[in-house]
Amino acid sequence: MRNILTFILAGGKGERLNPLTRDRAKPAVPFGGIYRIIDFTLSNCINSGLRRIYVLIQYKSFSLQKHILAGWDVVSTQLGEFIDVIPAQQRLGEDWYKGTADAIYQNIYTINDHNPEAVLILAGDHLYKMNYEKMYEAHKKMGADVSVACIKVPKAESVNFGVIEVDKNNYICGFQEKPGTPKTIPRESDKIYASMGIYLFNCKALLRELERDSVDVRSDHDFGKNIIPKMLASKKKVFAYNFGEQSNYWRDIGTRDAYYEANMDLVRPNSPFNLYDKSWPLRTHYSHYPPVLMKTVREGGREMSGMVMDAILSPGTVIEGARVERSVLSPMVHVKKNAFIQDSVLMENVTVGEGAQIKNAIVDKQVNIPAGEKIGYNLELDRTRFAVTTSGIVIVAKRTAIEG
Repeated sequence: MRNILTFILAGGKGERLNPLTRDRAKPAVPFGGIYRIIDFTLSNCINSGLRRIYVLIQYKSFSLQKHILAGWDVVSTQLGEFIDVIPAQQRLGEDWYKGTADAIYQNIYTINDHNPEAVLILAGDHLYKMNYEKMYEAHKKMGADVSVACIKVPKAESVNFGVIEVDKNNYICGFQEKPGTPKTIPRESDKIYASMGIYLFNCKALLRELERDSVDVRSDHDFGKNIIPKMLASKKKVFAYNFGEQSNYWRDIGTRDAYYEANMDLVRPNSPFNLYDKSWPLRTHYSHYPPVLMKTVREGGREMSGMVMDAILSPGTVIEGARVERSVLSPMVHVKKNAFIQDSVLMENVTVGEGAQIKNAIVDKQVNIPAGEKIGYNLELDRTRFAVTTSGIVIVAKRTAIEG
């Protein structure tokens, strides 16, 4: 795997995650209590033996850059290993990154500097576990110019994905962008192959295609929309790697509802995404927080103990005579007596006052929920104060001041 140079695209605006991306890049959004979204892609890289990694950043990147510098100093520079952050620099003109392919093209000097055998291009905003070495082995075996990771999804969901048409040997022969009538998998008429936005190129093929695309004024400079279709048209070997050989769990958490559902996956019985798998450790930046405290309080001569069911409690959390069900609580969350948290995500330094009730909600950092407040119970009222998704999930933005 030392012959592979990896790029993680982490510069998207993340507009569909607003207000969670109001102050931060999408890959920097907290997830699963103690993590940031990008931690899962970076963990996949380290666990797969990849040690030469560039993270390409652009919009609202301060917290993302700070997180990577603080938490991902896990490789040896003396051995030629690195996890380096590269901001958009307008190296080849006056434009910022115009698309996924242009982001790589504007950093083509790094590829020339390292002269790798292959280049792996990843997204920084997806949730999954993948051993990229297995994809690399399949790529070499098939003699492909580029391999695209795909996952099987029901045909009815085709309007949400780039759909890949394959032949009987899993070579790609067509690509459709969110089609209503998609090409299905051979011998599986109810399934499609959805592109995961993971591309493994032979280095020479990538350099050739990037140069060609850079001078095409009609191009969106995107791998899925432009580079891959052009390679198909010129009869290059484009292989579809079936991620289902490793796992069936992959989530693009680029929308607010998808982000919420992925968090809820973590607290469901028999969670489809295991945070506790010792064979595939998930790394992040760890701060020094005290342990979780479940505190019994006394009221009117009787004792009230906190109760937690199917929930993730991060370090520094205090549950003080309150009830928490099917929720994810980030570090230093304080839930006071008689409060009730249900089916919700609470980020760092959120305080929930006495008797407050929260359900079906995402509460961003540093929010103080007043005593007796209700969130998620009256969506008509909540829409006047907060963001509400199409499925009825209430989102309280970072540092929102809520009047008691």
